[in-house]
Amino acid sequence: MKTLLRPVRFEEVDAAGLLFFAVFAAYAHEAMAALFDGLAGGYPALIMKRRIGLPAVAMTCEFRSPLRYGDVAEIATTVARLGNRSVQLEYEFRRHADGEVCATMSHTAVCSDLAMVVSCDMPTDVRAVLESHLVPTRREAVSVPSTDPTKG
Repeated sequence: MKTLLRPVRFEEVDAAGLLFFAVFAAYAHEAMAALFDGLAGGYPALIMKRRIGLPAVAMTCEFRSPLRYGDVAEIATTVARLGNRSVQLEYEFRRHADGEVCATMSHTAVCSDLAMVVSCDMPTDVRAVLESHLVPTRREAVSVPSTDPTKG
């Protein structure tokens, strides 16, 4: 999991003073890009120099509590699923001041060769970054019968 703190700016709120709903997607993109800060040149080099991108193919968002101008969004990013060419990212948006969950988002992206605009296998370093944020799957505990004859 990687966490990004992002202040809500005046130009990002609607007439009601709430963070405009579409801005959550922009914040999620910033959080995704921050995952790659450890790569040489970060996400900008990945897309501009190496021409490897992660365009969105699906996204869902559930809104729970508003963010307002002056709030700081705390965006926790995890990888829920990782394939050879795709990744499902999960974001949890909290109000930093009180920890209130404001929104959750699921975002599926496909690794793409931006020069050809086709999907491609993930480069090893990109995959390693995503694997480092992969949420371990929860396995059901399996009960194994005892072979000890003294235990019923």
